[in-house]
Amino acid sequence: VQLQASGGGLVQAGDSLRLSCAASVRPFSRYAFAWFRQAPGKEREFVASISRSGYIQYADSVQDRFTISRDNAKSAVYLQMRGLKPDDTAVYYCAARVATTTAYIYWGQGTLVTVSS
Repeated sequence: VQLQASGGGLVQAGDSLRLSCAASVRPFSRYAFAWFRQAPGKEREFVASISRSGYIQYADSVQDRFTISRDNAKSAVYLQMRGLKPDDTAVYYCAARVATTTAYIYWGQGTLVTVSS
């Protein structure tokens, strides 16, 4: 199983970025996905999740700025980030779990997002 995250980069405050996660899990539609992030010197934290049926949850800190989505035909998950802030600087990780379980057991390698002020 592989989760390949991409799309990170260096942006200025207020800019937008879209992260992508290509997943090799099969069948893709049976999995729920999430984005987590880890800022320097901090613990990893939840950002957003999307269930098999499309139910979505966000961390309070990104609500109304970030949008998670999935494309079952492309086996991909996306995180559209708008209004980026310096506090959003972190390595972003894509994670997957079988929809009937609660633990994210598959993790990608992470993609770095740096937001300058």
